[in-house]
Amino acid sequence: MKTTKRKKSSRMSGRGMGTHGSGARKNKRKSGNKGGNGMSGSGKRADHIKTLVQKLYGHDYFGKQGITSRGTKRDIRQRINLFDIQSNIEKYGKKKGESHEVLLPKHKILGTGDVKIKMIITCLEASKSAIEKVKKAGGDIIVKEIKEIVTPFVERPKKKKKE
Repeated sequence: MKTTKRKKSSRMSGRGMGTHGSGARKNKRKSGNKGGNGMSGSGKRADHIKTLVQKLYGHDYFGKQGITSRGTKRDIRQRINLFDIQSNIEKYGKKKGESHEVLLPKHKILGTGDVKIKMIITCLEASKSAIEKVKKAGGDIIVKEIKEIVTPFVERPKKKKKE
């Protein structure tokens, strides 16, 4: 037989300040009244929060991860293999006659995979093996030339050592 237990609120009517064994009245409120805590208090004695976060988000969550100076140019090239282009040819290219025309202006074409379709690929860059494989299948790779801005090297005057 299952017994039902009365709720604490019904048992403790008329006793004390209506805290029902939870200490102060503010302790009984739900978390909505308290506001978000975030990661506050995860210092010395709350190391268990740190281990939990590291498990979920990895070890790059805390601390500084270095700087990138404004002069550093990021590598914006996206890489794609010939295998991926061929398997998703409807997504990347349009059929023109007997060949497929593929426009990938921000990609570097890598040579993994065999080419069985005639493709004319326009891209930012291509590896030697990719160019060979596409030409062997009867296609062509058109590489877009990037004009690099060459800044003249200015030699700074050396400081004289005190003697």
